Amino acid sequence: MSILLHITKREQWEEAKLTKSYCGDTLDSEGFIHCSTPQQVIRVANTLFQYQRRLVLLCIEFNKVEPEIRYEGLDGGERFPHIYGHLNINAVVQVLNFEPGEDGLFKLPGDMVGKDLYD
Repeated sequence: MSILLHITKREQWEEAKLTKSYCGDTLDSEGFIHCSTPQQVIRVANTLFQYQRRLVLLCIEFNKVEPEIRYEGLDGGERFPHIYGHLNINAVVQVLNFEPGEDGLFKLPGDMVGKDLYD
């Protein structure tokens, strides 16, 4: 099973469960939902979410995502997965609490360490 990861506020995920669809903060403004691979997510979290609380990490099964997924980057740089449309919540196979340490930095949740997250 190939997994994409997405960091969001706990409240946004709770709302998505009620509406059965998730759009995140950037679908309307940028046209896609930002995601990461397991190898990218900690760097993204420590760059963009340092010290932020009440976050969750959505573990999304690639093959269950209904909208188009594109891997894109800037000027030949690192490519990140982007979901182009509302994420169907049945593609989310696990939701993990995602809190930084006292230093404001994130680590991979214990539930994910050592797991094979790719086919």
